[in-house]
Amino acid sequence: MASRNQATPISRDPVTRYARGVVAGKIVAGPHVRDACRRHLRDLEDGPARGLFFDREAVARTIGFFRDVLVLNGGEYEGVPYEPLGWQSFILGSLFGWKGPDGYRRFRVAYIETGKGSGKSPMAAGIGLYGMMADGEARSEVYAAATKKDQAMILFRDAVAMVDQSPQLTRRIHKSGVGANAWNLAYLQQGSFFRPISADDGQSGPRPHIALLDEIHEHRNGNVVEMLRAGTKSRRQALIVMITNSGASKQSYCWERHDQAVKVAAGQIEDDALFSYVCALDDGDDPMKDEKCWEKANPSLSNGLPGVKYIREQVREARGMPGKESIVRRLNFCQWVEAEAPWIGSDVWFSAQDKDFDPNGLLGRRCWGGLDLSSTQDLTALALLFEPSDADPQWRLVVHFWLPNDGLHDKADRDRVPYIVWRDSGYLHTTPGRAIDLLYVATQAAEIASLYDLQSIGYDRWQIEGFKQLLGREGISLPLEPFGQGFKDMSPALNEFERLLISGHLRHGGNPVMTWCAANAVTVSDPAGNRKVSKEKATGRIDGIVAAIMAAGGAAVGHEEDSTVEIIVL
Repeated sequence: MASRNQATPISRDPVTRYARGVVAGKIVAGPHVRDACRRHLRDLEDGPARGLFFDREAVARTIGFFRDVLVLNGGEYEGVPYEPLGWQSFILGSLFGWKGPDGYRRFRVAYIETGKGSGKSPMAAGIGLYGMMADGEARSEVYAAATKKDQAMILFRDAVAMVDQSPQLTRRIHKSGVGANAWNLAYLQQGSFFRPISADDGQSGPRPHIALLDEIHEHRNGNVVEMLRAGTKSRRQALIVMITNSGASKQSYCWERHDQAVKVAAGQIEDDALFSYVCALDDGDDPMKDEKCWEKANPSLSNGLPGVKYIREQVREARGMPGKESIVRRLNFCQWVEAEAPWIGSDVWFSAQDKDFDPNGLLGRRCWGGLDLSSTQDLTALALLFEPSDADPQWRLVVHFWLPNDGLHDKADRDRVPYIVWRDSGYLHTTPGRAIDLLYVATQAAEIASLYDLQSIGYDRWQIEGFKQLLGREGISLPLEPFGQGFKDMSPALNEFERLLISGHLRHGGNPVMTWCAANAVTVSDPAGNRKVSKEKATGRIDGIVAAIMAAGGAAVGHEEDSTVEIIVL
């Protein structure tokens, strides 16, 4: 239990110093951080009437532990002492400095939302180590928690690396497991431990002194948080720390936490047990045009960290790609983006058009293909991506399409596109009958392939077996290669295609069927930011785009020279 000694000079109070700098406009911060700082200054004045007091000695002790004991890891930070930045000192000092009427820690829950790469995870890991060793709690239980074990391990590995890098911690902490397989840190002197835990562990009865929850925007519900909070009832000053990037859906548990945290900081809801630090841009800020607002979402940028180079690259790559732009805005600029946006902007697509190129220049040229095979009546697409040559420094994209001929008028009416005009203009092949004739497609594909040095044709495994059996029966040879349709395989291929396109090194012939597919394409992403196009969310057919992405993936793997890597760097 803390004393109410407030004799520590203000020079040793980085929390109040940071808050005053933000409120005065000397430190760049967004609206919710400004609110959090005003709350701190307001509580210094009004808090004593509610039994609150600010223990500056506790602040100095906590930040001193980070500075004197903890060591960072990775790249240029390997072995560097952990010197908390201003915003991190504000968070650490607030969490451990503010005390309630009973003399124990005031804040029981913390919600921290910043841009990707700000340093949330190492800070949370340091909080866990402090809670295990230096918080005065006997048999302290500290958990790095998530819905899945692999996610929980990310934050826990930061803690393990800190132990490995710090001679002081290495001498005092017993580690179970080796390297990436470490699973427990124990401080035997106090009977305390720090370990990862997840909802799929099936564990019951954790009694956390401190629980650290990473990437709340990935949580489908609040089950993990509530499981851990239920175990804190026997702890006098337990602390639940939630850290996250911004989410994509406002119908989510993360948004509920975000909304509550914002309102508490603004004083719209009174909750003396909740601390919030929520980064956001101000209305009117456009991070795609003005770098001056970036620090509001990325509070570490002002300290010369290398993240600014990464963010600039992300912004450049996102221009003209609304689908990627939404992800960049969410992960890097704390903007909650819900609306589905088309992946490829029309300006980018049409700027890559080259109708005057002579296709005979592609004869014999090395290429990679992608085949999106339809079911009975849908669009089938074969995309070919040709590598640059001495005479032509551009990557060239050619796409062939097939539809059944019978019922084409009705299909044009349903899809509201001019299939008949496209067929008559040579942009669309039609097969006899009402269903797609796979033998017709196979025969034409083999004829097309014979014109070029075709290395491989990536395909979706779905419905491919019948096609492969037909090839075998007819003696038709095509260099088919399976291509996974999940995030693991599609995301790198999508990135490759996207970067070739926006860098100006890819040219297409202006096939209107392909232009239609490009306009319809919408990307979806997993929690890690990996992307793929979604047929479910698309505004129309995207078969040509799917085929082109697979072709780009094949080219990235099969291209033996380094030119691909060189041309995609923006």
